[in-house]
Amino acid sequence: MDLTARRESALETIVRPSNGFLSALSTDDYELIRPYLRTVDLPHDAVLVETGETLKRAYFPHRGVISLVVKLAKGEHVQVAMVGRDSLLGALSTMGDPCALNTAIVLVPGVASAIDLDRLRMAADQSPSLRTLLTRHGLAVYAQVQQTAGCNAAHPVESRLSRCLLHTHDLSGDYRLLLTQEVMAQMIGARRNSVSLVANTLQQANFIHYSRGHIQILNLDGLRQTACECYATVKAQYDRLLGP
Repeated sequence: MDLTARRESALETIVRPSNGFLSALSTDDYELIRPYLRTVDLPHDAVLVETGETLKRAYFPHRGVISLVVKLAKGEHVQVAMVGRDSLLGALSTMGDPCALNTAIVLVPGVASAIDLDRLRMAADQSPSLRTLLTRHGLAVYAQVQQTAGCNAAHPVESRLSRCLLHTHDLSGDYRLLLTQEVMAQMIGARRNSVSLVANTLQQANFIHYSRGHIQILNLDGLRQTACECYATVKAQYDRLLGP
């Protein structure tokens, strides 16, 4: 086996972090960023970047979920998208303006790989395939933002909450979630009293068990039947953009 073949074989044996974006990279593209990846904790409620700030690092969650939030003038917070183990925070920032359009807050605690945004941008400049993958992940998040806007404007609270619980489960891989009424209201753009009534309805149907901010998902199929079409629409967009 010659030197080049040995090198390629050695790179193939490097264990990739459990993140969809990193797993989808070719060996050459992964090697462009691998030396600069650092493992970081994602503590609950940690603010990774505020709206208007410069995003300095990209995050690739292995576990945990990052919430992208719009803060309104009267103090309301509304979630517009979530990023989990399937993608990254900062995809489109590598392609243009690094100024954050949303506040990024850790919704479900976990662990991520992180890289300085400048390093990721330099790697993307060297590799058209890496640049294409970043663009597709950015478009997937954008599709989620669009669908969320339509969903929050048109669909009942019960359907919206079911959609968000399903999506949070998909991204975190966990059936047990720590979500207060305030956070759930933020996730679906509703009032806390509406969330309380709907959470009680889902609990009576045995779809979830809810107590003092602790949610256990008991019946995924029941939540899927209750959720609006937006859950399946976003999932289909991700499959189309990010699938093999």
